[in-house]
Amino acid sequence: MSKIIAFVDASEYGQSVCDHAAWLAGLNQTDIELLHVLGRREARGEARSNLSGMLSLGARSGLLEELTEHDEAAARLAQKHGRAILEAAHTHIEGQSDRPVAERLRMGDLLDAVADVEAEADVLVMGKRGEAADFARLHLGSNLERVARSAHKPLLVASREFSPVETAIIAFDNGENVNSAIDRLEDGTFLPGLKLHLVHVGPADGAAGAAMSAAADRLVASGRAVTTGFESGEPETVLAELVEREGYDLLIMGAYGHSRIRNLFIGSTTTEMIRACRIPVLLWR
Repeated sequence: MSKIIAFVDASEYGQSVCDHAAWLAGLNQTDIELLHVLGRREARGEARSNLSGMLSLGARSGLLEELTEHDEAAARLAQKHGRAILEAAHTHIEGQSDRPVAERLRMGDLLDAVADVEAEADVLVMGKRGEAADFARLHLGSNLERVARSAHKPLLVASREFSPVETAIIAFDNGENVNSAIDRLEDGTFLPGLKLHLVHVGPADGAAGAAMSAAADRLVASGRAVTTGFESGEPETVLAELVEREGYDLLIMGAYGHSRIRNLFIGSTTTEMIRACRIPVLLWR
C-alpha cells in the first residue's frame, strides 16, 4: 500500500477514524496522511457575504470595513481550529502506531478534496457521521454518503468506537467491486491474518453462488482462512443480523456503482448497510 488518507474533524467519530487508520496502517505497513477540509464558508467567513448586500443600501462604509475584518478574523480562527484538529489527531495516532504520519489542511468542497487526493491513496478513512450530523438513530452523514458515491478508491467507514479486527465478513454479490476486493485479498498483502467469511444472499445453485465458491477456493489456495455461507431475505436486513449474531469485526462489500441505473438497484442497500451495522464497513472499488 502507498498511503492511507484519513479525513478528520471534531466530530464524535474523530478519534475512531484515527484508531482505524492506525490499525490499517500498522497491519499493512503503510503511511498515514491526516486531512481536514475547511468548507468555503468557514474559510472566508460569513458575515459580509450574508449582510453586505443589504448594508450597502445605506450602511456606513466603516461598518462594512468592520464586517470585512470580522470575516478575516473568523477565517483565521477556522484555520487555527483546523490545524488544532490535525495536531490532536497526529498526537493520538502517535500513541497507537509507529507509522509515519503527515498532516494536510485544505479549503473548499470536500468532494473536490477527495478527487484531488485519492490517487495518492490505497484506502480512504472517514467516520460514519461528521461534526454537523444529527445523531438520531440510523442517520447517515451527508458528506460520507457523497464521498462513498463519488470516490474511486476503497473507503473504510469507521464505526463509533474502534475494536480489534480479527474477522471480516464479505458480502458477495459477484459484482465487479467485490471481485476486485477478492483479487486484492488473494495476493496476501492486504489485511493479512484476518479470518474471512464469504456470504451470498441468494440461492447457492445460481451463478453468484458458484462464483463465490470459486472465489473462496482461490483465497484458501493463497493461504487465507475462509468459510462460506448462503442466506435468504433482504440483504441489508440479513447481513446486519448476521454481523450482530456472529460477532464479525469488519464488513467488506462493493461500493455504490457510478452508473445512475446501477445506483437505483444497489445504492439503497449500501446506504442501509452502513446505517445498520455497528462495525466498520470497507466499501470496495
